[in-house]
Amino acid sequence: MGAGASGLVVQARDAEGRDREAGAGVRDLARGGRIPLDAYYRIGSDTKTFVAVAALQLVAEGRLGLGDTVDEWLPGVVNGNGNDGSRITVRNLLQHTSGLPNYTDILFGDPEELTPENYRAKRFTARTPEQQVALAMSRAPGWLPDPENPGAETRWAYSNTNYVLIGMIIERVTGHPWEQEIHERIIEPLGLRHTLTMGTSAYVPQPTATAYLQFPGRHDLTDTTLQVDGGADGGIVSTTTDMNTFLRALMDGTLLPAEQLEQMRTTVPAPDFSGGAEARYGLGIAWRPVEGCDGGVWYHGGTSFGTVSETAVTPDGDVSVAAAVFTTRFGDPGRAAAQDKATYEMVERAVCRKP
Repeated sequence: MGAGASGLVVQARDAEGRDREAGAGVRDLARGGRIPLDAYYRIGSDTKTFVAVAALQLVAEGRLGLGDTVDEWLPGVVNGNGNDGSRITVRNLLQHTSGLPNYTDILFGDPEELTPENYRAKRFTARTPEQQVALAMSRAPGWLPDPENPGAETRWAYSNTNYVLIGMIIERVTGHPWEQEIHERIIEPLGLRHTLTMGTSAYVPQPTATAYLQFPGRHDLTDTTLQVDGGADGGIVSTTTDMNTFLRALMDGTLLPAEQLEQMRTTVPAPDFSGGAEARYGLGIAWRPVEGCDGGVWYHGGTSFGTVSETAVTPDGDVSVAAAVFTTRFGDPGRAAAQDKATYEMVERAVCRKP
Protein backbone atom coordinates (compact mmCIF):
# COMPACT_ATOMS: atom_id res chain seq x y z
CA MET A 1 0.00 0.00 0.00
CA GLY A 2 3.04 2.23 0.24
CA ALA A 3 2.73 2.84 -3.50
CA GLY A 4 -0.56 4.66 -2.92
CA ALA A 5 -3.28 2.18 -3.91
CA SER A 6 -6.58 2.52 -2.06
CA GLY A 7 -6.95 -1.22 -1.56
CA LEU A 8 -6.03 -4.66 -2.84
CA VAL A 9 -6.91 -8.33 -2.47
CA VAL A 10 -4.66 -11.28 -3.27
CA GLN A 11 -5.01 -15.05 -3.11
CA ALA A 12 -2.18 -17.57 -3.58
CA ARG A 13 -2.81 -21.28 -4.08
CA ASP A 14 -0.04 -23.83 -3.43
CA ALA A 15 0.67 -27.24 -4.93
CA GLU A 16 -1.60 -28.91 -2.36
CA GLY A 17 -4.48 -26.64 -3.33
CA ARG A 18 -4.33 -24.63 -0.12
CA ASP A 19 -5.27 -20.97 -0.36
CA ARG A 20 -3.68 -18.03 1.40
CA GLU A 21 -5.61 -14.77 1.19
CA ALA A 22 -4.84 -11.23 2.19
CA GLY A 23 -6.32 -7.78 1.82
CA ALA A 24 -4.99 -4.31 2.49
CA GLY A 25 -6.30 -0.78 2.38
CA VAL A 26 -9.95 0.20 2.55
CA ARG A 27 -13.13 -0.62 0.71
CA ASP A 28 -13.88 3.05 0.09
CA LEU A 29 -11.73 6.10 0.81
CA ALA A 30 -14.63 8.17 2.13
CA ARG A 31 -16.53 5.51 4.06
CA GLY A 32 -13.68 3.20 5.00
CA GLY A 33 -14.45 -0.45 5.70
CA ARG A 34 -12.40 -3.61 5.27
CA ILE A 35 -11.86 -4.67 1.72
CA PRO A 36 -13.70 -7.99 1.08
CA LEU A 37 -11.39 -10.88 0.29
CA ASP A 38 -14.02 -12.31 -2.07
CA ALA A 39 -14.43 -9.02 -3.95
CA TYR A 40 -15.60 -9.05 -7.54
CA TYR A 41 -13.45 -6.98 -9.88
CA ARG A 42 -12.96 -6.21 -13.55
CA ILE A 43 -10.15 -8.40 -14.83
CA GLY A 44 -9.60 -6.19 -17.88
CA SER A 45 -7.29 -7.77 -20.43
CA ASP A 46 -7.06 -11.01 -18.46
CA THR A 47 -10.26 -11.57 -20.46
CA LYS A 48 -8.05 -12.20 -23.48
CA THR A 49 -6.77 -15.47 -22.03
CA PHE A 50 -10.34 -16.75 -21.69
CA VAL A 51 -11.13 -15.73 -25.26
CA ALA A 52 -7.94 -17.32 -26.58
CA VAL A 53 -8.90 -20.61 -24.87
CA ALA A 54 -12.29 -20.58 -26.59
CA ALA A 55 -10.67 -19.89 -29.96
CA LEU A 56 -8.10 -22.66 -29.47
CA GLN A 57 -10.82 -25.12 -28.49
CA LEU A 58 -12.47 -24.32 -31.82
CA VAL A 59 -9.11 -24.99 -33.50
CA ALA A 60 -8.90 -28.37 -31.72
CA GLU A 61 -12.41 -29.17 -33.00
CA GLY A 62 -11.36 -28.39 -36.58
CA ARG A 63 -13.84 -25.54 -36.88
CA LEU A 64 -11.24 -22.76 -36.97
CA GLY A 65 -7.65 -22.62 -38.18
CA LEU A 66 -4.80 -20.55 -36.80
CA GLY A 67 -3.85 -19.88 -40.42
CA ASP A 68 -7.33 -18.69 -41.39
CA THR A 69 -7.36 -15.06 -42.44
CA VAL A 70 -9.62 -12.41 -41.02
CA ASP A 71 -11.18 -11.92 -44.46
CA GLU A 72 -12.19 -15.58 -44.60
CA TRP A 73 -14.45 -15.08 -41.58
CA LEU A 74 -15.14 -11.33 -41.62
CA PRO A 75 -14.86 -10.23 -45.26
CA GLY A 76 -14.31 -6.52 -45.69
CA VAL A 77 -14.25 -5.70 -41.97
CA VAL A 78 -10.49 -5.02 -41.81
CA ASN A 79 -10.03 -2.60 -44.67
CA GLY A 80 -9.01 0.99 -45.42
CA ASN A 81 -5.98 3.16 -44.68
CA GLY A 82 -3.69 0.28 -45.65
CA ASN A 83 -5.32 -2.27 -43.33
CA ASP A 84 -5.86 -5.61 -45.06
CA GLY A 85 -7.73 -8.53 -43.51
CA SER A 86 -6.41 -10.90 -46.19
CA ARG A 87 -2.90 -10.45 -44.74
CA ILE A 88 -3.81 -11.16 -41.11
CA THR A 89 -4.43 -14.60 -39.61
CA VAL A 90 -6.15 -15.81 -36.46
CA ARG A 91 -2.68 -16.51 -35.04
CA ASN A 92 -1.65 -12.90 -35.70
CA LEU A 93 -4.71 -11.66 -33.83
CA LEU A 94 -4.18 -13.96 -30.84
CA GLN A 95 -0.48 -13.11 -30.64
CA HIS A 96 -0.69 -9.35 -31.31
CA THR A 97 1.52 -9.69 -34.40
CA SER A 98 -1.12 -8.29 -36.74
CA GLY A 99 0.12 -4.69 -36.81
CA LEU A 100 -3.46 -3.46 -36.44
CA PRO A 101 -4.07 -0.09 -34.76
CA ASN A 102 -5.27 -0.24 -31.17
CA TYR A 103 -8.74 1.28 -31.02
CA THR A 104 -8.34 2.24 -27.34
CA ASP A 105 -5.26 4.31 -28.18
CA ILE A 106 -7.49 6.31 -30.50
CA LEU A 107 -10.40 6.44 -28.08
CA PHE A 108 -8.29 7.58 -25.11
CA GLY A 109 -5.26 8.99 -26.90
CA ASP A 110 -5.92 12.66 -26.21
CA PRO A 111 -4.97 13.53 -22.60
CA GLU A 112 -7.35 16.50 -22.74
CA GLU A 113 -10.22 14.05 -23.22
CA LEU A 114 -9.17 12.02 -20.17
CA THR A 115 -10.98 14.01 -17.50
CA PRO A 116 -13.38 13.15 -14.68
CA GLU A 117 -16.07 15.16 -16.48
CA ASN A 118 -15.73 13.17 -19.72
CA TYR A 119 -15.65 9.91 -17.77
CA ARG A 120 -18.94 10.76 -16.05
CA ALA A 121 -20.54 11.88 -19.32
CA LYS A 122 -19.59 8.72 -21.21
CA ARG A 123 -19.40 5.97 -18.58
CA PHE A 124 -22.69 4.39 -19.72
CA THR A 125 -21.87 4.61 -23.44
CA ALA A 126 -21.57 1.21 -25.09
CA ARG A 127 -19.78 0.67 -28.41
CA THR A 128 -20.39 -2.29 -30.64
CA PRO A 129 -17.47 -4.44 -31.84
CA GLU A 130 -18.11 -3.10 -35.33
CA GLN A 131 -17.76 0.47 -34.05
CA GLN A 132 -14.54 -0.40 -32.20
CA VAL A 133 -13.00 -1.98 -35.30
CA ALA A 134 -14.14 0.90 -37.51
CA LEU A 135 -12.38 3.29 -35.13
CA ALA A 136 -9.17 1.29 -35.51
CA MET A 137 -9.53 1.31 -39.30
CA SER A 138 -9.33 5.11 -39.25
CA ARG A 139 -5.55 4.70 -38.76
CA ALA A 140 -2.87 3.01 -40.83
CA PRO A 141 -1.44 -0.29 -39.54
CA GLY A 142 1.96 -0.47 -37.93
CA TRP A 143 2.86 -3.15 -40.48
CA LEU A 144 1.31 -5.88 -42.60
CA PRO A 145 2.41 -9.48 -42.00
CA ASP A 146 4.25 -11.26 -44.81
CA PRO A 147 1.60 -12.41 -47.31
CA GLU A 148 3.52 -15.65 -47.96
CA ASN A 149 3.72 -16.64 -44.28
CA PRO A 150 1.82 -14.23 -42.02
CA GLY A 151 1.82 -16.66 -39.10
CA ALA A 152 5.60 -16.40 -38.88
CA GLU A 153 5.42 -12.69 -38.05
CA THR A 154 7.43 -11.79 -34.95
CA ARG A 155 6.89 -8.03 -34.85
CA TRP A 156 4.72 -7.41 -31.80
CA ALA A 157 2.48 -4.58 -30.66
CA TYR A 158 -0.43 -4.82 -28.25
CA SER A 159 -3.80 -4.01 -29.80
CA ASN A 160 -7.20 -4.52 -28.22
CA THR A 161 -8.59 -4.51 -31.75
CA ASN A 162 -7.16 -7.99 -32.24
CA TYR A 163 -9.38 -9.51 -29.57
CA VAL A 164 -12.48 -7.59 -30.62
CA LEU A 165 -12.00 -9.34 -33.97
CA ILE A 166 -11.43 -12.73 -32.30
CA GLY A 167 -14.73 -12.28 -30.48
CA MET A 168 -16.44 -11.52 -33.79
CA ILE A 169 -14.84 -14.57 -35.41
CA ILE A 170 -15.94 -16.84 -32.54
CA GLU A 171 -19.49 -15.64 -33.10
CA ARG A 172 -19.24 -16.21 -36.86
CA VAL A 173 -17.85 -19.75 -36.37
CA THR A 174 -20.32 -20.86 -33.68
CA GLY A 175 -23.38 -18.73 -34.29
CA HIS A 176 -23.22 -17.69 -30.62
CA PRO A 177 -21.92 -14.55 -28.90
CA TRP A 178 -18.40 -14.92 -27.54
CA GLU A 179 -19.88 -14.55 -24.04
CA GLN A 180 -21.97 -17.69 -24.48
CA GLU A 181 -18.96 -19.67 -25.69
CA ILE A 182 -16.88 -18.51 -22.71
CA HIS A 183 -19.66 -19.55 -20.35
CA GLU A 184 -20.28 -22.96 -21.88
CA ARG A 185 -16.64 -23.86 -22.54
CA ILE A 186 -14.91 -22.44 -19.45
CA ILE A 187 -17.07 -20.87 -16.76
CA GLU A 188 -19.63 -23.66 -16.38
CA PRO A 189 -17.27 -26.67 -16.72
CA LEU A 190 -14.85 -25.23 -14.15
CA GLY A 191 -17.61 -24.16 -11.76
CA LEU A 192 -16.52 -20.51 -11.84
CA ARG A 193 -19.61 -19.29 -10.03
CA HIS A 194 -18.21 -15.79 -9.53
CA THR A 195 -17.05 -15.13 -13.10
CA LEU A 196 -19.37 -13.33 -15.50
CA THR A 197 -19.47 -11.27 -18.65
CA MET A 198 -20.89 -7.81 -18.16
CA GLY A 199 -22.23 -6.91 -21.60
CA THR A 200 -23.45 -3.31 -21.44
CA SER A 201 -23.87 -3.25 -17.65
CA ALA A 202 -21.83 -0.60 -15.86
CA TYR A 203 -22.17 -2.28 -12.46
CA VAL A 204 -19.84 -4.73 -10.70
CA PRO A 205 -21.64 -7.19 -8.36
CA GLN A 206 -21.28 -6.94 -4.61
CA PRO A 207 -19.13 -7.46 -2.69
CA THR A 208 -16.57 -5.24 -4.33
CA ALA A 209 -14.46 -2.19 -3.52
CA THR A 210 -14.53 1.30 -4.95
CA ALA A 211 -12.30 1.70 -8.00
CA TYR A 212 -10.28 4.90 -8.32
CA LEU A 213 -8.45 6.59 -11.18
CA GLN A 214 -5.98 9.46 -11.12
CA PHE A 215 -6.62 11.38 -14.32
CA PRO A 216 -3.80 13.21 -16.17
CA GLY A 217 -3.02 16.62 -14.73
CA ARG A 218 -4.74 15.92 -11.41
CA HIS A 219 -3.54 14.78 -8.00
CA ASP A 220 -6.85 13.55 -6.62
CA LEU A 221 -8.52 10.18 -7.22
CA THR A 222 -11.88 9.88 -8.99
CA ASP A 223 -14.36 7.12 -8.24
CA THR A 224 -14.60 5.19 -11.54
CA THR A 225 -16.51 2.16 -10.27
CA LEU A 226 -19.36 2.64 -12.75
CA GLN A 227 -18.48 2.14 -16.41
CA VAL A 228 -19.32 0.11 -19.47
CA ASP A 229 -15.98 -1.51 -20.10
CA GLY A 230 -14.80 -3.78 -22.84
CA GLY A 231 -15.98 -6.79 -24.79
CA ALA A 232 -13.90 -9.75 -25.91
CA ASP A 233 -10.83 -7.60 -25.25
CA GLY A 234 -11.66 -6.93 -21.59
CA GLY A 235 -15.25 -7.50 -20.51
CA ILE A 236 -15.08 -10.17 -17.77
CA VAL A 237 -15.59 -9.71 -14.02
CA SER A 238 -14.22 -12.34 -11.63
CA THR A 239 -12.67 -13.01 -8.21
CA THR A 240 -9.23 -14.12 -7.11
CA THR A 241 -10.56 -17.61 -6.29
CA ASP A 242 -12.01 -18.13 -9.75
CA MET A 243 -8.94 -16.69 -11.47
CA ASN A 244 -6.68 -19.16 -9.68
CA THR A 245 -8.97 -22.04 -10.67
CA PHE A 246 -8.95 -20.92 -14.31
CA LEU A 247 -5.19 -20.47 -14.59
CA ARG A 248 -4.40 -23.84 -13.06
CA ALA A 249 -6.92 -25.63 -15.28
CA LEU A 250 -5.32 -23.97 -18.29
CA MET A 251 -1.76 -24.93 -17.44
CA ASP A 252 -2.52 -28.52 -16.33
CA GLY A 253 -4.24 -29.35 -19.62
CA THR A 254 -7.83 -29.41 -18.40
CA LEU A 255 -8.99 -26.76 -20.87
CA LEU A 256 -6.88 -27.47 -23.95
CA PRO A 257 -5.43 -30.53 -25.68
CA ALA A 258 -1.64 -30.75 -25.59
CA GLU A 259 -1.22 -29.53 -29.18
CA GLN A 260 -3.24 -26.36 -28.64
CA LEU A 261 -1.64 -25.67 -25.26
CA GLU A 262 1.76 -25.93 -26.95
CA GLN A 263 0.62 -23.46 -29.60
CA MET A 264 -0.64 -21.12 -26.88
CA ARG A 265 2.77 -21.24 -25.19
CA THR A 266 4.73 -20.60 -28.41
CA THR A 267 5.96 -17.06 -27.89
CA VAL A 268 7.50 -14.06 -29.58
CA PRO A 269 9.48 -11.30 -27.83
CA ALA A 270 7.19 -8.67 -26.29
CA PRO A 271 9.55 -6.27 -24.52
CA ASP A 272 6.90 -3.54 -24.31
CA PHE A 273 4.44 -5.77 -22.47
CA SER A 274 3.95 -5.54 -18.73
CA GLY A 275 6.38 -7.66 -16.76
CA GLY A 276 9.70 -6.46 -18.10
CA ALA A 277 12.01 -6.43 -21.09
CA GLU A 278 12.29 -10.23 -21.16
CA ALA A 279 8.53 -10.77 -21.51
CA ARG A 280 7.36 -13.02 -24.31
CA TYR A 281 3.81 -13.30 -25.66
CA GLY A 282 2.07 -16.46 -26.80
CA LEU A 283 -1.57 -16.80 -27.84
CA GLY A 284 -3.48 -14.84 -25.23
CA ILE A 285 -0.95 -15.39 -22.47
CA ALA A 286 2.56 -14.13 -21.69
CA TRP A 287 5.70 -15.52 -20.04
CA ARG A 288 8.51 -13.93 -18.08
CA PRO A 289 11.48 -15.27 -16.13
CA VAL A 290 11.30 -14.95 -12.34
CA GLU A 291 13.95 -15.76 -9.77
CA GLY A 292 12.92 -18.83 -7.80
CA CYS A 293 10.77 -20.30 -10.59
CA ASP A 294 12.97 -22.39 -12.88
CA GLY A 295 10.41 -22.32 -15.67
CA GLY A 296 9.40 -18.70 -15.17
CA VAL A 297 5.71 -17.81 -14.85
CA TRP A 298 2.79 -17.50 -17.23
CA TYR A 299 0.58 -14.46 -16.78
CA HIS A 300 -1.35 -11.72 -18.52
CA GLY A 301 -2.79 -8.89 -16.46
CA GLY A 302 -5.44 -6.32 -17.13
CA THR A 303 -6.00 -2.64 -16.45
CA SER A 304 -9.31 -0.81 -16.57
CA PHE A 305 -10.48 2.56 -15.32
CA GLY A 306 -9.73 2.08 -11.64
CA THR A 307 -8.77 -1.60 -11.34
CA VAL A 308 -5.63 -3.61 -12.02
CA SER A 309 -5.74 -7.41 -12.29
CA GLU A 310 -2.47 -9.34 -11.94
CA THR A 311 -1.91 -13.09 -12.07
CA ALA A 312 0.86 -15.66 -12.33
CA VAL A 313 0.96 -19.44 -12.58
CA THR A 314 3.79 -21.95 -12.83
CA PRO A 315 4.10 -23.89 -16.12
CA ASP A 316 2.75 -27.07 -14.52
CA GLY A 317 -0.22 -25.25 -12.99
CA ASP A 318 0.74 -26.31 -9.46
CA VAL A 319 1.16 -22.85 -7.92
CA SER A 320 -0.76 -19.71 -8.80
CA VAL A 321 -1.71 -16.27 -7.55
CA ALA A 322 -4.34 -13.70 -8.48
CA ALA A 323 -4.58 -10.13 -7.24
CA ALA A 324 -6.74 -7.06 -7.74
CA VAL A 325 -5.65 -3.50 -7.02
CA PHE A 326 -8.42 -0.91 -6.91
CA THR A 327 -6.44 2.13 -8.09
CA THR A 328 -4.96 3.08 -11.45
CA ARG A 329 -2.96 6.20 -12.25
CA PHE A 330 -2.95 7.76 -15.72
CA GLY A 331 -1.78 11.09 -14.38
CA ASP A 332 1.35 10.13 -12.46
CA PRO A 333 3.73 7.77 -14.32
CA GLY A 334 6.15 7.60 -11.40
CA ARG A 335 3.58 6.45 -8.85
CA ALA A 336 1.96 4.17 -11.43
CA ALA A 337 5.32 2.47 -12.06
CA ALA A 338 5.94 2.11 -8.32
CA GLN A 339 2.51 0.56 -7.83
CA ASP A 340 3.08 -1.86 -10.74
CA LYS A 341 6.50 -2.84 -9.39
CA ALA A 342 5.10 -3.50 -5.92
CA THR A 343 2.28 -5.61 -7.37
CA TYR A 344 4.65 -7.70 -9.52
CA GLU A 345 6.92 -8.29 -6.55
CA MET A 346 4.00 -9.39 -4.38
CA VAL A 347 2.81 -11.82 -7.05
CA GLU A 348 6.29 -13.20 -7.69
CA ARG A 349 7.00 -13.75 -4.02
CA ALA A 350 3.76 -15.68 -3.68
CA VAL A 351 4.38 -17.97 -6.66
CA CYS A 352 8.17 -18.34 -6.70
CA ARG A 353 9.00 -17.78 -3.04
CA LYS A 354 11.27 -14.92 -3.99
CA PRO A 355 13.18 -13.52 -1.01
